Amino acid sequence: MSESAGNTKSEQTFLPAANWDWLLPIYDPFVKLLGGEAARKQLIEQAHLQPGHNVLDVGCGTGTLAVLAKRFHPEVSVNGLDPDPKALSRARSKAARARVSVNFDQGFGDHLPYAAATFDRVFSSLMYHHIPSQQKEAVLREVHRVLKPGGEFHLCDFEVDHTGARGLLLRLSHAKDLLKDNTAERVLSLMQRASFQNCSKTARRSMLVGTVAYYRAKR
Repeated sequence: MSESAGNTKSEQTFLPAANWDWLLPIYDPFVKLLGGEAARKQLIEQAHLQPGHNVLDVGCGTGTLAVLAKRFHPEVSVNGLDPDPKALSRARSKAARARVSVNFDQGFGDHLPYAAATFDRVFSSLMYHHIPSQQKEAVLREVHRVLKPGGEFHLCDFEVDHTGARGLLLRLSHAKDLLKDNTAERVLSLMQRASFQNCSKTARRSMLVGTVAYYRAKR
């Protein structure tokens, strides 16, 4: 998911999950091949979901994490949000095929269409780098707003790595300016500025296209 720097919501644009719409049909099998599904499973495990939890996946794309969360934890309520109607259509079809109930909404991360203190857990998986630098803090503040007191934000995304073949492949597949903020220091700093507590980098994982870093922060 991505957002523009426009001053009105009507001016906002987004970067499709696969960067280009014509790649969307092959996005899911490609990401799974590269290790994306396993990376999302690790993020779900980190969150320690409990029966009755209300969960939001911000920038859910084609719904992989949302559907996995509902499959692994049928006793939680799962919601996905993304600005891309084509990705959301695939997400709804994916949930129907998996025979799980997931609510998918269209919207942007810097204006979440939910009341304050709604969710026990909020996820962001492999999309944080799509948000323009000037909007990252606004998105994090919105995540903080919709979390219940004591709720947790769990994020995983590519980590800046300028060495080795994996780093090269990641730079070839993602514009350099999209990844410049993806250092642990910058991510944790923005979380703290957005009023999160106990912000920490929890793990790292290698994928074919680079290294993924995991973070946790508490409302």
